[in-house]
Amino acid sequence: MPLHPHTDSPPRARGSRGRRAGRLAAAGAALAVVVGLGPLAGPGAHAADNPYERGPAPTASSIEALRGPYAVSQTSVSSLSVTGFGGGTIYYPTSTSDGTFGAVAVSPGYTAYESSISWLGPRLASQGFVVFTIDTLTTLDQPDSRGRQLLAALDYLTQRSSVRGRVDASRLGVMGHSMGGGGSLEAAKSRPALQAAIPLTPWNLDKTWPEVTTPTLIFGADGDSIAPVASHAEPFYSSLSSSLDRAYLELNSATHFTPNSSNTTIAKYSVSWLKRFIDNDTRYEQFLCPLPRPSLTIEEYRGNCPHRS
Repeated sequence: MPLHPHTDSPPRARGSRGRRAGRLAAAGAALAVVVGLGPLAGPGAHAADNPYERGPAPTASSIEALRGPYAVSQTSVSSLSVTGFGGGTIYYPTSTSDGTFGAVAVSPGYTAYESSISWLGPRLASQGFVVFTIDTLTTLDQPDSRGRQLLAALDYLTQRSSVRGRVDASRLGVMGHSMGGGGSLEAAKSRPALQAAIPLTPWNLDKTWPEVTTPTLIFGADGDSIAPVASHAEPFYSSLSSSLDRAYLELNSATHFTPNSSNTTIAKYSVSWLKRFIDNDTRYEQFLCPLPRPSLTIEEYRGNCPHRS
């Protein structure tokens, strides 16, 4: 909490005791400046409370926008220069003035390529993340393989990529569509240190995920005939520990392939989830709690409130 000066002026110091008190007061004031306290700290005081916070205070319009507050650059990663996954594209905030950023890797689904989920790259990066949309080794890879590939992509991003200096390697997440969504659950199961997972209309033969300890937001679609929510997204969500920060959002009038096109509802809640759990930014809690109500775009929303992580 910021320190506030007393409203009454202290008595004038006299003699050596007074000089000693003055020196202590000056030292205290200097310390307050160093740690970001006191009136001199200004806007930085709140940031000091959460060193991972990035960007201005959010509004509904800012998280629904096609582009957030950060200008975005991108770089291609050839499959020939990596191992364990099929290359891809890294999107990142152009400016370095805010220091490092959290990062997320995104996998496409069965038979699909990076292009099917590429819209998420600039949209999420412009909100203050480094985003790696990847190709898989083959388009027929199963969810367990895609999970390993997501982790390989994160390892490349944080250890070898040209933008590794922009990434906070302790604040990472995964996303994926269809079998890539099933893969994001596999990745979270294998690497509990992940801060967030977002499966998009996920498909997986494994229906239970009690081992997952990563905050997880699952998107389903009411018209999904490839990964029907009754046999995929809903049991996945229900199997997560009730003590976990978890949510299930079922898109209204949507199909299995809705996540393959720019979608404001997916973007809004994905940004909020990633900000809340990768950046530990409680300014975004307002968009997740109280639970969103059914609407023209949301068929159903379930989850835990308030969040604990």
